[in-house]
Amino acid sequence: MPFEFFAGRQKAVIAMAHIGALPGAPLYDAAGGMAKLVDGVAADVEKLQAGGVHAIMFGNENDRPYELLASPQALAAMTAVVSEIKPMLKVPFGVNFLWDPLASVAMGVATGASFVREIFTGLFASDMGLWEPKAAEAVRLRHNLGRDDMKLLFNINAEFASSLDARPIELRAKSAVFSSLADAILVSGPLTGQPAEASHLKAVREALPDTPLFANTGVNIDNVTDTFAYADGCVIGTHFKVDGNTWNAVDADRVKRFMDVVAKL
Repeated sequence: MPFEFFAGRQKAVIAMAHIGALPGAPLYDAAGGMAKLVDGVAADVEKLQAGGVHAIMFGNENDRPYELLASPQALAAMTAVVSEIKPMLKVPFGVNFLWDPLASVAMGVATGASFVREIFTGLFASDMGLWEPKAAEAVRLRHNLGRDDMKLLFNINAEFASSLDARPIELRAKSAVFSSLADAILVSGPLTGQPAEASHLKAVREALPDTPLFANTGVNIDNVTDTFAYADGCVIGTHFKVDGNTWNAVDADRVKRFMDVVAKL
């Protein structure tokens, strides 16, 4: 099983709750303020839970253009939004502050999250410049804050970036588990909403038969059966949105149709 909170379930669906642009980001709606951020994500969470998703992950995908270090105001705002939404949650939740591992871990501890997703390992040439996450610092922070139970989901081939590590993806994944204590491996496509390559999922599955493996991007109702041939679950955001557009609100009907298919698998 992928994690304790999916016990008894063969395949797990983690749905994204995309928070609106946070204070300091160019797309932040200052007129709507924090209240609009809370109301928007609350409406999405309500639809996702009604549709039967197994867990929810909060992310700041709207904070374009992305940064490699969280600003104090954005980190505080996102933590406040997640804390405000937490009482309505009926499923486990996780957090991901793009693209800062230490900020994501700190927020996970502060909000009581069950898991954190992030780019923790590797070296990348990216839209944000040279990208060098520091897994050792993030894992130590989790330990020092007393949350070794909080699972760390390692996304090993980042969107918006190209790895400068020439090793095959399955070796990078195996190394992340061996040397950086990854609790799960996530495999992504090149951009948000685009699927991971089936060959990548297959290679990682064969290299790590006992490690939870998730498809991190591009899973939809048409490819979920093939994806779950290798993956223990998926992280899904774009397909659940109105018209399949990442930046739209969640479409309750799309969620239900997808989860009905998953239930049959």
